[in-house]
Amino acid sequence: MKDIARQSMSIKVESMDLLNGQIQMEAHASATYLAMASWCEQNGFFTSAKFFFKQAEEEREHMMKIFNFLVDTGGNPISPEVTNINHDYSSIVDVFESTLEHEVKVTKSIHNIVKKARESGDIATERFLDWFVMEQVEEENTVRDILDMIEVTGTEGVGLQMIDNQVANWID
Repeated sequence: MKDIARQSMSIKVESMDLLNGQIQMEAHASATYLAMASWCEQNGFFTSAKFFFKQAEEEREHMMKIFNFLVDTGGNPISPEVTNINHDYSSIVDVFESTLEHEVKVTKSIHNIVKKARESGDIATERFLDWFVMEQVEEENTVRDILDMIEVTGTEGVGLQMIDNQVANWID
C-alpha cells in the first residue's frame, strides 16, 4: 500500500526529502527568533523583541506552507524536532548579525532545493519555491538594512536606544 501511495505522489521523493529538511530549518528559525525576542526583552530592546516575535511567527508560517504543500502533493511531511537553540548573545549587534547569517543559510537551502527540483523535472516544487526565493531576498535585505542602520547610529550612548526605536521601521 505504501509503495502505491509513493508512486501516485505528484512530487519527487528527493524533493520531498529536501522539503522536509526545509521544514526543520524553518522550525529551527522560528525557535531561534523566539530566543532572540527573549534576549531582547531581557536586555531592554523592546521594539527589537517585537520584531523577533513577528519573525518567529513568519518562520512558522513558512514551515506550514511547505508542510501543506507536501500534504497537497501526496507527500509525507514530518513534524520537526527542534533542538540546540542559542539563547546567549553578546549584544544587539550579535543578535542581528546572527539573524543575517541564518537568513543567508536559509536562502542557500532554498536555492539548493530549486536546483534539485529543476534537475529532476519536478516543476510543481520548483514553481512552489518561487515565493520563497523572493521572500528570502526581502528577509536578507531587511536585516542588512538594520545592520547598516546600526553601523551609522553606533552603539555608544543613546545609540542603542535609537537602534531599538528604529527597528520599528521594519515591523509590518
